[in-house]
Amino acid sequence: MQNKHKQAEHGDEFLAALQTKTFDYFLYEVNEASGLTADRTRKGSPASIAAVGLALSCYPVGVARRFMTRQRACARTLATLRFLRNSPQSAELDATGYKGFYYHFLDMETGRRVWQCELSTIDSALLIAGVLTAGAFFQEDSEEEKEIRTLSEALYERVDWDWARNGGATVTHGWTPENGFIGYRWEGYDEALILYVLGLGSPTHALPPESYAAWLQSYRWKKIYGQEFVYAGPLFIHQLAHVWLDFRGIRDSFMREHDCDYFENSRRATYVQREYAIRNPLEFVGYDGTSWGVSASDGPGWQTCRIDGVERRFYGYRARGVPFGPDDGTLSPWATAASLPFAPEVVLPALRHFDEIDLNLDNSYGFKASFNPTLKSDSGHIAGWVASDHLGLNQGPIVLMIENYRSDFLWQLMRNCPHVVRGLRRAGFTKGWL
Repeated sequence: MQNKHKQAEHGDEFLAALQTKTFDYFLYEVNEASGLTADRTRKGSPASIAAVGLALSCYPVGVARRFMTRQRACARTLATLRFLRNSPQSAELDATGYKGFYYHFLDMETGRRVWQCELSTIDSALLIAGVLTAGAFFQEDSEEEKEIRTLSEALYERVDWDWARNGGATVTHGWTPENGFIGYRWEGYDEALILYVLGLGSPTHALPPESYAAWLQSYRWKKIYGQEFVYAGPLFIHQLAHVWLDFRGIRDSFMREHDCDYFENSRRATYVQREYAIRNPLEFVGYDGTSWGVSASDGPGWQTCRIDGVERRFYGYRARGVPFGPDDGTLSPWATAASLPFAPEVVLPALRHFDEIDLNLDNSYGFKASFNPTLKSDSGHIAGWVASDHLGLNQGPIVLMIENYRSDFLWQLMRNCPHVVRGLRRAGFTKGWL
């Protein structure tokens, strides 16, 4: 019993250190004046609105864990929300957003749209999740915290979720002023679970319940390696909504039909990922029971190489998945870490393995975002090719899911958000903490 206690303490120390280093991204990769958070560490990177939403969610954890003072977190949050409220919302080509949504990428200095990118419904949902987190956390009576709560409500109420359906049942991926709505819709089990819950919960421009029902009808229930679950190949799909929403014991109509819940579904998906690495059907280097995690990530770049007599095709940034691919041997430690609440018994050994092979290397923000041992590096390092950038979209889930594992912090916070509760109930969730 004493040994188990020592192991638990050691595990907590390890996670605390990883969480601290990873959190630093949101201290330093930010424009202090506007609160805009860089998409990645590459020089000249624009802001990502999803990274802004994750930053807003991380600041309360930073206060709770004493990574930053409440005063500093409040000031940073207030600057961000004021920017979001006051930045241009229009159909102009270089606005910041439209209809309460925001463009996927914004210039770090001006806050305007870059790269003719889309008005992104999913990235806006991740942003709004952070906005609501701020409103839920900053509950003191100071003028600053009152303003945070006011701005949080105003920003949420401004989003026209129903407009984003473009007359259809499900929600579109986005819109551009040049070409109108994007042809793709959020259909099939994916990261849009958070989008639909927030859209259904809106007090002003809510999605109709039939929108969620249409989404459920597009699911695929599969049995893979003995695990039955709602299938999605990339690991991040099974994680992002869970950063904010506690799905333990609550079920919608689909999950009631299959006697499951989304938390258990993500646990099974985590085990599928590990089993895939153990079986390693494509015989990549470095895949095993403590080295797994295939998800959306940077990769070695679009190239084909003959390695040990086998022709290997590698990719750049891509949503990799298992067991049906695409997979080029690239592993994502951040995605493994974000499964910690679902299956700590298999995640912790993997995280220790990543630490043992020195995936910190020369960076200051925790684990490198991705690596590919199949493609050898010039240095001869065991990790092979290693990504040069950190991404805000990777860093946030590490900080937040470690915290949910350690304390249920964000889950407890969002359980008390009336908009989240309303959205879940309108989606048909019952039982459990609801």
